[in-house]
Formats: sequence, structure tokens, C-alpha cells
Amino acid sequence: MSVPPGTSDHPIRLGLGPNLAQFSLLVVVNAFVGAMVGLERTILPAIAEHEFHLAARAAVLSFIVVFGVTKALTNYFAGRLSDALGRKRVLVGGWLVALPVPFLLMWAPSWNWVLVANVLLGVSQGLTWSTTVIMKIDLAGPARRGFAMGLNEFAGYGAVALSALATGYVAQAYGLRPEPFYLGVGFAIVGFALSAVLVRETHAHARHEAANHAAAAGAPSQRDIFIKTSFTDRELSSISQAGLVNNLNDGMAWGLFPLLYASAQLSLERIGWLAAIYPAVWGIGQLFTGALSDRIGRKWLIASGMWVQAAGIVLIVMSARFAGFAGGAALLGLGTAMVYPTLLAAIADVAHPSWRASAVGVYRLWRDLGYAIGALLAGITADALGIDSAIWLVAAITCASGLVVAVRMRETLAPPSPTGAGRAQMASR
Repeated sequence: MSVPPGTSDHPIRLGLGPNLAQFSLLVVVNAFVGAMVGLERTILPAIAEHEFHLAARAAVLSFIVVFGVTKALTNYFAGRLSDALGRKRVLVGGWLVALPVPFLLMWAPSWNWVLVANVLLGVSQGLTWSTTVIMKIDLAGPARRGFAMGLNEFAGYGAVALSALATGYVAQAYGLRPEPFYLGVGFAIVGFALSAVLVRETHAHARHEAANHAAAAGAPSQRDIFIKTSFTDRELSSISQAGLVNNLNDGMAWGLFPLLYASAQLSLERIGWLAAIYPAVWGIGQLFTGALSDRIGRKWLIASGMWVQAAGIVLIVMSARFAGFAGGAALLGLGTAMVYPTLLAAIADVAHPSWRASAVGVYRLWRDLGYAIGALLAGITADALGIDSAIWLVAAITCASGLVVAVRMRETLAPPSPTGAGRAQMASR
């Protein structure tokens, strides 16, 4: 009879080396999670305009609002559920919710069906992506947390890029529906199977780290975790606002950039390439930026990343040709790569292992509300003042977010200590 991990024969060990097989499997699973989002990146705005005849930008971007709100709320509860029920159950449940999504998108007779599909997609993404993040943090331990988050986000957003590119090619060859969404059926089935059969529970690793960690000065309530992560703690609240603004500009890019590119008379194939460049640079860059944050710290990588994002958005709105759009998309992807894994690693630096999953859930609540806020802001501004004005506004907000981090946030990465305890935790400050 096999002995479960965590017994004397199979002691729990933290780190990428001792947990390489499970960590690598979770990287693959998160690639399928990202691929599900990539299905919509190139073609859904075109479907809204050409098949459902939605003229108002706010109406076109409504699918991103629905997705962002449901994903944000699910992120919050995913952290709490993973602590209460275990990580694997939440992950598998998220994939079950994803299974109907591609069928709803390919057969939708009205735009309301698309919105229902995006409710399910948001719930699924909140459960699956949040849980793979939490599980990788559990396994990696404190020493290489930034690198672990870089690998996670590389897999997810690299898959977003490949999926966006693939759907653009399929749509160019066969039409907007249903053929591009056949890919999603395969993604959902494989992701569910890997999660249900091969992924193992990691909650014991978090408990093991907590047992060997400096004790928290009284376990905070869920209310306390929410307030401190959202508003009162300098580091956690600075991280949360940067995450929100990061996804605010991503929501704008998701909804308005394909329309901007189409107005420049680009084909669906070329729009697919542009939709892929941004998350591809974002994904590949995180292989380096996550590890870099383990060496040089989190604060200035986050602040400068927000400024690079703003520069990329400005370059896109000032361009009229494919080369300028591509250069701006690459800059936007680079800035996001600097920010995305670093924010997650910084949250884990501050939060005690006993309530870390809940803090990650609060951060991801605010971060993914950025999708909805960005889509609403961009859509309303585009309808009132034009697409260019909406993009300029988002660039300014992104730049301001970097200034908030530069002024308010303190460095969260502690120098190595003999005990490996790391930075003093929020509860003891």
C-alpha cells in the first residue's frame, strides 16, 4: 500500500526540485487554462459587430465586463474555498464549469448567450487560474517564489497568445463560427482530465510551511484580510491597485485594440498576430522577470513595468500601420511581464502561509475587477469621444498607477536570513 505524502516515508519538502513533477504538471494545466481565454482574444469583437450587429463600443465590450466581474468574485472565493476544501477539488470544479463554454460560443443564437458563456468562463478562470497559482506557491516555498510565478504566468499567457493566433487563422480560413471554437472543446477536455487524474493536493505543503514559519500574531479574520489587502496595508494595497490597473488596460486592449486594428484595414490573420504578440511577449518575458524579482526586489520592477505598459499603449494609439502596432504590443507585453509575476510574489512575501491563499484571493478580486472597469471605461469613453481618446485615457491611468507604487509601496523581498523566515509578516507589523 502506498504511503501518502507527508508521512515519515514521504516527508513534505518545499522547493521546485523536490516537487518538480507536480509543479511541471501544474504549469501544463495552466497553459490549458490560458488557452480557454485566448479563444476570444481575436474574434469575439468581430463576432459582436458582424454577426450580432452591435454598434456601440460599450455593448461590444459587455462580454469583458461580465467576464471580469464573475472572475473577480470567483477569485475571492477560490482562495477561501481552497483553504476550506482543498486545492484540487476547486481546480477540478473549475474545469467542470468550463466544459460548456466553447459550445455556447459556437452555437449562440443571440449576444445574451455569449454573455452567459462569459459568466461561466469567468467562474472557471477564477477557480482554475487562482488554484494553480496557490498550488505553485505551496510547492515552491519562499526561496524562488518569483521564478515559480513567472513560470505559471508564462504558461498561461503563452497559451493565450497561441490560442489567439490559432483562432485568427482558423477564422480567416473557415469563418468566425463554429470552427475556431472546436479548439476550446479540446482544451477543456484535456485540462479537466489532467486535473482530475494526475494533479495531487498541495494544501499540506502550505501547512508545513506555516508550521516552520514565524507565527502570525493572531490569525486575522477574513474581514481583516480584505481590508488590509485592499486599503490599509501599504504594500498589499499598492499591489492590489497595480493589479487592478494592469487588468484595466488589458480589458481595454482585449476589447478596443481589435477594433482599432480593423479600422486600419488589417485582415483577421494580421489582427490575430497582433492579438498574439502582446501575450506572447508577456508570457515569455515572465520566465526572466519572475526570477529577476527574486534577485533585485519587487517594488521597482512593478513601478517601471507600469510605465513601460503606458509607453506601449501610447505607441499603439499613435500608430497607423502593422509595424507600429506590433512594436506597441511588444512594449505592452514587456511591461506586463515585469509586473504580473512580481505582484503575485510580493503578495506571498507579505502574507503569512496560514492565510496566504485568502490574501491572494482578495488581490485577484481587485485585479480582475480591472477587466470590467477597463471595458466599461473604455467603451463609454470610446462611444463619447472615440477609440483614440479611450486609449489615451487608459495610458494615463496606467502611468499614474506606477507613480502610486513608486511613492507608497515599500520593498517586500527580504534579504536571505539564517532561518529562511523572510520578511516580517503583515500581522506582526
